[in-house]
Amino acid sequence: MDEHSPLVIATGDQLLLARTRRSFLKTLGIGGSIVFLPSVFAACHDKKTTTEPIVTTPYKLDLSTDIGILNYAYALEQLEAAFYTSAISSPGYAGLSVNEQEVISDLQKHEVIHREFFKQVLGSSAIPIIAFNATTVASMTATRDVLLKTSQLLEDTGVSAYNGAGKYLTSAAYLLVAGKIVSVEARHAAAIRDIRDGANGRLFAGDDVVNASGLDVKAEPDTVLASVVSLNVVTSALSIGTLPSQSKRTADQTAPTPA
Repeated sequence: MDEHSPLVIATGDQLLLARTRRSFLKTLGIGGSIVFLPSVFAACHDKKTTTEPIVTTPYKLDLSTDIGILNYAYALEQLEAAFYTSAISSPGYAGLSVNEQEVISDLQKHEVIHREFFKQVLGSSAIPIIAFNATTVASMTATRDVLLKTSQLLEDTGVSAYNGAGKYLTSAAYLLVAGKIVSVEARHAAAIRDIRDGANGRLFAGDDVVNASGLDVKAEPDTVLASVVSLNVVTSALSIGTLPSQSKRTADQTAPTPA
């Protein structure tokens, strides 16, 4: 394999193979390209119930290692994937225009792929499947406006989470993956903000998330997790056991709550 030989992912099943994970990371490391065929995205609409164990006892994240940081990202991707998978069959989704539905559908596919990617990269070190409050998720997708407002909140929070956690990664390969994923999450946030703003076109990168220096918001892991817990969307007892290096900690500028 070299930079001239793209890694082609043809089916969702390939994402579950260890050799695909190795090839994925190797391709990223040499600056190669990765191609997802349409069949992968079609498979992401599959909403079969998982048979994997769900977190039923308190689980504490160890954020002092790269694996711990990746598990933190995996937890956030589980949340986003669960939200959008519920969203595409919700009353709120039915109230969207055809073009808006296409955006939400694309976001759901992306988040499922992000979730499955982290699951494979982590392998046996992955945290269990997180349980979510179905009643809360239903309330977050009950109408068009609430669905879009929640989407903006989750996407802005996700971007701030990756921005805050990236500095703790020591592996260049993992940092590259995180950088590529956060750029997609930022595109999601911009798309949702654009939909909510209508013809005004001012919120896609508003000064509530991009400061005067042209820098996006960031939030430390404990700030993000506290924000997620406050939504009453996670029923699994997930918390931080060991914080990352405090010498690298910087002041937060958390993602704002959408109006």
